[in-house]
Amino acid sequence: MVDWIEGRISGKRHWSQALYSLQIDAPLTDFQAGQYIKVALDVDGERVGRPYSLVNAPQEQPLEIYFNEVPEGPLTPKLSDLEIGDRIWISAKASGVFTMDNVVSRRDLWMLATGTALGVFLSILKTAEPWERFERIILVHGARNTGELAYGETIAELQAKHEDAFTFITALTRDSSETALQGRITNLLENGVLEDAAGAKITTNDSHLMLCGNSEMIKDVRAWLEAHGLHRHKRTEPGHYTTEQYH
Repeated sequence: MVDWIEGRISGKRHWSQALYSLQIDAPLTDFQAGQYIKVALDVDGERVGRPYSLVNAPQEQPLEIYFNEVPEGPLTPKLSDLEIGDRIWISAKASGVFTMDNVVSRRDLWMLATGTALGVFLSILKTAEPWERFERIILVHGARNTGELAYGETIAELQAKHEDAFTFITALTRDSSETALQGRITNLLENGVLEDAAGAKITTNDSHLMLCGNSEMIKDVRAWLEAHGLHRHKRTEPGHYTTEQYH
């Protein structure tokens, strides 16, 4: 059973098409960057909840979630209809192990995201720990079109603050842009374009990767990594990559 606490919508942004972020005032207990909460609304007498990673860092208020509206979904169309002051329910505790605790310190940290999974990486990158543990952080965001490249201001702030230690790469599958790579993240790994764009190689000695987003992307990237000798990180056996799994 989930223990719910009441929150109120304090901010809303409609990024483009079906992409939204909501800011929520709620008394959430401490959480680790990279964790998620369950968010719920009462629909036809039933509390409907789903997991969402937090975009804000632990020291930041309000809470923030970033999501894609699924027209036939049980929750997201109602989330996107919320306005300032509306009530919302969130889980009293954050969950998840997609945190820096499950990342092995090496030279380079690669963060591979598709779609709204970008948000969880922003939460982590707003904290000091990744910058203290890695020489370089390479954030890769895969999207369908330029309209889905959100949080540009936040990324620009990270770039200005960390300069050469931070590389941000976008990859588009349906649009073309002078500033983005063309194609799926997996294909860009396979043909070497992603490593060339980053100016870094993914190796067992130098790299740890965090994967979050589309399940097909995670499956395909995992297969590529395993074929190149990189293995999933386990608490009992330090590895080379970690993935997000919601429960």
